[in-house]
Amino acid sequence: MLILLPPSEGKSAPAAGEPADPAQLWLPRLAPARRRVLSRLVALCRRTSARGVADSLAVLGLSPAQQGEVARNAALATAPAAPAAEVYTGVLYEALDAAGLAPGARAWLDERAVVFSGLWGVLRLTDRIPAYRCSVGVSLPVLGGLTPYWKKALGPALDRAAADGPVLDLRSGAYAAMWTPSGALAGRTATVRVLHERMVGGEPRRSVVSHFNKATKGRLVRSLAEAGARPASVDELLAALRELKYTVEERPVAAGRPRQVDVVVREL
Repeated sequence: MLILLPPSEGKSAPAAGEPADPAQLWLPRLAPARRRVLSRLVALCRRTSARGVADSLAVLGLSPAQQGEVARNAALATAPAAPAAEVYTGVLYEALDAAGLAPGARAWLDERAVVFSGLWGVLRLTDRIPAYRCSVGVSLPVLGGLTPYWKKALGPALDRAAADGPVLDLRSGAYAAMWTPSGALAGRTATVRVLHERMVGGEPRRSVVSHFNKATKGRLVRSLAEAGARPASVDELLAALRELKYTVEERPVAAGRPRQVDVVVREL
């Protein structure tokens, strides 16, 4: 089974450690594609003129108060790296709390979780990376938009990596566009949406949640890891979630599309 995760905008910069090596990350065949993105991002952020800094902020979608992020990107080639599970610090990763898992559950997680990244393409949580700022919505000079760039590069590699077993897709929309399971693989993929159900005027009402969507997904993955779940199909995956007391409902979809699953929560 593969579990597809988004990255975290919030990151903790490692204090020490050797720089990241693109060839040592998961799926080393992607190393040339990673190096091209890294090179263009660093070159963009190394410009120190007022105009250059302003251009870098605009390209990365940052405010003037975030110039430190540009300076951090400029030093990525030599910046200390640490496991991605320690670098990503956002809501999903706080709820997942990989460091707090027992050894067996942590091994389960490290074997199955895959993080999508605008800079690195895809990672395992054990892959060593520096803190960076580069969303997949960025369009870098010469390379262009990172979404189509990675979509072309990731397709063949991930189609092979996901050849067996179910895929649990917990990515946000922007990162989901980097790779879309198709054909037979789509039928083995469950894309999850989190809904909050509450009573309004005596009637149940449901709404899509944002911030708590990430926390729920982090807790969901943690639950599966602690249970050591080993589903061989999407049906078995959904059964495992129900056994873990999650309210899971499936929505109808057209043939050839990933299966659409709602996780309904009543408390945030």
